[in-house]
Amino acid sequence: MTPNHEQEHEPYAGMGSRPLKITLSLVVTVMLAEFIGGLVSNSLALIGDAGHMLVDALALSLSLFALHLANRPSTLTRTFGYHRVEIMAALANGTVLVLVAAFVFYEAIQRFDKPPEIKAPIMLAVAGVGLMANLSGIFLLRRGRNSSLNIRGAFWHVLADTISSAGVIVAGIIIILTGWTRTDPIVAMVIGVIILWGAIRLVRDSVDILMEAVPKNIKVENVVYDIKLVPGVKDVHDIHIWTITSGIVALSAHLIIDDQMVSVSVAVRDNVNQMLAEKYQITHTTLQLECSRYETCPAGVVCQLARPDQANNHHD
Repeated sequence: MTPNHEQEHEPYAGMGSRPLKITLSLVVTVMLAEFIGGLVSNSLALIGDAGHMLVDALALSLSLFALHLANRPSTLTRTFGYHRVEIMAALANGTVLVLVAAFVFYEAIQRFDKPPEIKAPIMLAVAGVGLMANLSGIFLLRRGRNSSLNIRGAFWHVLADTISSAGVIVAGIIIILTGWTRTDPIVAMVIGVIILWGAIRLVRDSVDILMEAVPKNIKVENVVYDIKLVPGVKDVHDIHIWTITSGIVALSAHLIIDDQMVSVSVAVRDNVNQMLAEKYQITHTTLQLECSRYETCPAGVVCQLARPDQANNHHD
């Protein structure tokens, strides 16, 4: 087997912990202000937004923790290092988001029947402060959102909070102008939908990575086709593509080549690695070179994982 680990990756490449720490401080401060303001003004929308910001604070804290662990070197017992910590953190964030959305829905339904008196001016003022803080968080996290699932989750949380704060402001204005307090639970339910949508996306993406699914931006058949175009490669089988963590995609495959000198075979492997890195940004590869194909793998077909009985046949 010939592994290729020429490039070392960090899941939070290009983004240090400072933006996360500043954003976390802003989120915690505004969260406390919105929670207290929600209790004083009796606004569920404001309390719901504070609950969303609590999840944001958790997401940012987990992101910082994951950043610390992910940068630790690999060991003999954890040969991939601690990169998967960010995926586990993202999954935890998504799960908590689902619970927060369920709570907001439940409380909103209760308030439709008995809408309480709401102090809209306080609600409006606190939501305005929250909006400014959220806009600052978006600015701080915008650069790292494309390089990490966890940072993208945190960025999305803050973006959703910005929308939520804007919704609370709209609700406050409507209540001041019309006195219709049912606007508050309606906005709260909209916030709940936003939270739930983000939660489902986070959970889905995290589970896909933990299940070692093929990244969404890569099609296996296209990769096989391009590998076969590399001079010296006759066929490909037993190919697997998965994500170790954000920004680190791994590939393993068996390449059928001519029976030739090792030096020539190494050149074929290097050309395949170069193509994978340039076209698919796959730089973590393990390629096994073979000069014949097992009979269980029909020519031109990408083999599925061998069943136990097939695996035994290979050694007969």
